[in-house]
Amino acid sequence: MPPSPSSGRTLPAKNPRPRSSGCAFYECFGIRAESATIYEQAVKKLDGAPGFIDSFIPGKLIVEHKSLGANLDAAFDQAADYFLALPEHERPRYIITSDFARIRLYDLQAGGGYHQCRLAELPRKADWFMFLVEGALADYTEESEADREAAYAISQLHEGLLRAHFTGRDLEALLTRLLFCLFADDTGIFGDNGLFRRLLERTRADGADTGRVLAELFQVLNTPEGQRQAHLDEDLARFPYINGALFAEPTRIPAFDARLREQLITCARLDWSGISPAIFGAMFQGVLEAHKPDERRQASRRELGAHYTSERNILRVINPLFMDALRAELARIKNNRKLLQAFYERLSTLTFLDPACGCGNFLVIAYRELRLLEMDAIEAMTELGLTNAGMGGLLDVSHLCRVRVSQFYGIEIDEAAAHIARVALWITDHQMNLEAAERFGTTRPSIPLSDSPHIVCANALALDWASLLPPAQCHYVLGNPPFVGAKYMNPAQRADVDRVMGHIPNSGLLDYVSCWYVKATEYARANPAIDIAFVSTNSITQGEQVAPLWGWLLAQGVRIRFAHRTFQWSNEGKGVAAVHCVIIGFGLNEPAQCTLFDYGDNPKGEPLAHAVQRINPYLVEGPDVLLARRQKPLCDVPEIGIGNKPIDGGHYLFTPEEKAAFVAREPKAERWFRRWIGADEFINGQERWCLWLGNCPPHELRQMPEVIKRVEAVRRYRLASKSAPTQKLAATPTRFHVENIPDAPYLVIPEVSSERRAFIPIGFLHADALASNLMRIVHHATHYHFGILSSTMHNAWVRAVCGRLESRYRYSASIVYNNFPWPSPTDAQRAAIETAAQWVLDARAQFPGATLADLYDPLTMPPALVKAHAALDRAVDAAYGYRGGKDDPARVAFLFARYQQLAAPLAPASRARRRKA
Repeated sequence: MPPSPSSGRTLPAKNPRPRSSGCAFYECFGIRAESATIYEQAVKKLDGAPGFIDSFIPGKLIVEHKSLGANLDAAFDQAADYFLALPEHERPRYIITSDFARIRLYDLQAGGGYHQCRLAELPRKADWFMFLVEGALADYTEESEADREAAYAISQLHEGLLRAHFTGRDLEALLTRLLFCLFADDTGIFGDNGLFRRLLERTRADGADTGRVLAELFQVLNTPEGQRQAHLDEDLARFPYINGALFAEPTRIPAFDARLREQLITCARLDWSGISPAIFGAMFQGVLEAHKPDERRQASRRELGAHYTSERNILRVINPLFMDALRAELARIKNNRKLLQAFYERLSTLTFLDPACGCGNFLVIAYRELRLLEMDAIEAMTELGLTNAGMGGLLDVSHLCRVRVSQFYGIEIDEAAAHIARVALWITDHQMNLEAAERFGTTRPSIPLSDSPHIVCANALALDWASLLPPAQCHYVLGNPPFVGAKYMNPAQRADVDRVMGHIPNSGLLDYVSCWYVKATEYARANPAIDIAFVSTNSITQGEQVAPLWGWLLAQGVRIRFAHRTFQWSNEGKGVAAVHCVIIGFGLNEPAQCTLFDYGDNPKGEPLAHAVQRINPYLVEGPDVLLARRQKPLCDVPEIGIGNKPIDGGHYLFTPEEKAAFVAREPKAERWFRRWIGADEFINGQERWCLWLGNCPPHELRQMPEVIKRVEAVRRYRLASKSAPTQKLAATPTRFHVENIPDAPYLVIPEVSSERRAFIPIGFLHADALASNLMRIVHHATHYHFGILSSTMHNAWVRAVCGRLESRYRYSASIVYNNFPWPSPTDAQRAAIETAAQWVLDARAQFPGATLADLYDPLTMPPALVKAHAALDRAVDAAYGYRGGKDDPARVAFLFARYQQLAAPLAPASRARRRKA
């Protein structure tokens, strides 16, 4: 366990190199360090500078040690430089970084993330390093074994309380208080560890007095020592005063039986010192959601759009929002006494607002990182003689640790989550006090709770944020607002949208999270220095939502400072949300520099950061272009439409087997069948048929009784609809709602296609095939049009601006096709594109048994087709006069610039038409 604040430990010496302890570490795994590792391995880095790897096992491990309190992210970057400088066969899978108080283990094949613990905890983490023996580390997970055990124990207690009919607000208050007590019992808050556990173990085995003892304990924890009863039970009198209003509210206490008592004691016997408050808050909320008889609470959290963000994703927000700049500033000024003093004092004045704080995960991690940075600053001040201790002396930091939880503000609509957020911040404060004791020997006391975070239970979209934190006093707004699609909001959420965004044209298209962007922008008007960053669904940067939302935001002066392009969600909740997200950092000032984080082909991995001139609302480098719905193509190309929409209840659609059985009963119907091609049929080679009766003469129709039954079924289906237009269609039951019947070969584009493919599979269909409404249709298209639409240039445009269905591309006519800036080729360039397009079709034809899904799967795409597409890209790039990079961002920036050129001449005419209208 960490030392108590009064342990009197002194600071360790700077830059220790305990080579012998490193040897002992390796020997624990049966490795003779002198034969298996190389210390201070010399290596020439990529920039030519010499470097020395602290410890190195070729092909397996790099170890990089730093001095106490050093930035372990920087240590990892240094180790990564060594990794790249090594020969390919010597590059390891694992990296360890350490500052002799903390140790991190990275698995470079696990897609990001790391294990971390304090050095004192290392003996309990031996399983992390079994790769030294077994060759591979178990899959990385941000949920520790301690978290899983705690989650299970609390869930069992929770189920027992529900069985005892103890529910509602009283249950939430009880579990919140027990959470604090369980953590306090193992981290020295209560003094001697195990005090709470021993109190519970001394209650009667049948549980008859357990509830009474808890009620008395909560009262004691809320009473200062000098005001307690004179003859208080000795076991209770040993508990300190907690304050913070955590135990102030009068609530019911459940009646315990033997089983319920044992479940509580099981929780108390676990070691809670290793629980991360950020992780635990999400787990605890999941416990509250689970096992309700009618599942109403779980449903309500889904309806609220609440997701719990992992620490990795939180760091993706707070690092570029403020921590990276603060760390860089400290590194730059740590030897300047005046600037260092000013920096240290400024840390305790920064304020943070999370207007959808949930269980407080963002605030918890932000507070932890700020406290750690303050400790780094205190250490730098000590080295310069700015504190009350010289080198090697005892440093009293009780008055130097000035960053407090009262600098953190949150708004949360769920009362239980708001309570948990407060407790999580108090727990984190205590953890940081223990960290200070580890580093400096002394620390400030954790109790009584003299400071409280400002967490209010309210609807953030109805509350005036300035009533909680005036904008003039706010520095950062951050968080993870609810994810609810525009089509899935409940009436209360629609009322919120009307309240917050009713003044924005087409606000009905916008997802719920957009409200927080609008509120934050209005909040920042009073203080343009506020920086803002939110995790959001990627839908607000795609498709039809971009123009209404970002048109308004840009008009207010919003500028994007940094952004994480689409990545796959990971969280600490019980059910990981299957969503794809973006992170957008923005404000009302022109940013000095912009950073774009791109995940390439691996949305589950770690991003690459790119310094760019400007980030537009589609999260690509380029001008602030907004693509509104366009009814006609921007360029002189064939118009695009949708396929056929029967609204037939499935009565006109057949599998091959169903068609064969139907024709056997009704032979005359065979000539009225046509191939039916939807997106799945087109891409995956599935066979379906449609009974198309639009041109069937009445006398022939009456001669086919089985067909008449189908027509009557369609008529009844439409009449039964709640939609008046559909009911009207019942008068013409042989016709489709939307008809697009070809008379010549035509080009088709699937509306939805997998994001794994580099190219959306498109192609030509014969006139005897009918495309469904899940296809986009281009009549009179030529090989030139096929070539442009099949190119990387067009597919990069699609990936940047199209809407998404989950993560799949959703090709639209009005946003994607009609706004696409086509080239202006010469005759020779057009002919080259047509030739290359035919090569693509010929390459496909070489594999008659393969579906388009087979041909365009990144793992199975034939080399001949890859080569044909490369030739097509060269021809298309030449027609554009494009000589930029091959990556999507460079292509899309070029296309946005071309779009501006082509759209600008149309703008005056468009405005004139609007004035005339």
